[in-house]
Amino acid sequence: MIAVMLKRLLLFALSALSLSAFAAPVVLVYGDSLSAGYGIGIEQSWPALLAKRVEHNRPPYGVSNASISGETTAGGRERFAATLARVQPDVVVIALGANDGLRGLSATQMRDNLEAMVHLAKSQKARVLLVGMKLPPNYGVIYERQFEQAFAQVSRKEDVPLLPFLLEPLGADIGDFQPDDLHPTAAAQPKILDHVWPALKPLLR
Repeated sequence: MIAVMLKRLLLFALSALSLSAFAAPVVLVYGDSLSAGYGIGIEQSWPALLAKRVEHNRPPYGVSNASISGETTAGGRERFAATLARVQPDVVVIALGANDGLRGLSATQMRDNLEAMVHLAKSQKARVLLVGMKLPPNYGVIYERQFEQAFAQVSRKEDVPLLPFLLEPLGADIGDFQPDDLHPTAAAQPKILDHVWPALKPLLR
């Protein structure tokens, strides 16, 4: 009886080890409404399109989209450790900061929050892509400069790649945005993915 039980335990352990060894690596997209599919179907968002693209990668990757509409870097930082523990990603795309800028929050605090998240992800052996944002000119030249420089400072200090502006390929084309003039349409999502892809692809190894 004992021998049978030991045999079953051994088979279970080997099975678990096998599943762990061959588990698909994961990309965690950690952003705000620009990545959460606000105003469109979540399946139309650029992270959902990314999931379809990387399933054919070698090795194939899964995508976990933990983006929340309205999220700031402070809110993201608060829940980041729990998200990392739950998802255990191999690659992390941090695309937060837009709401900090729109609310005029401290650029210094935003930088510190982003730095903490990047550092924590790296400490858990995840590869990180930091995605920046830009503000309209009505926020003032000084704040606009501080805001944009925060992303570059984190990138340099933590030695991670930076994509300076998530929405760069959309430009000023009003047809790419929903009526609020802030959130991209479903038709614009492939443009965003194609913009992110060259910076993300080298991390998928």
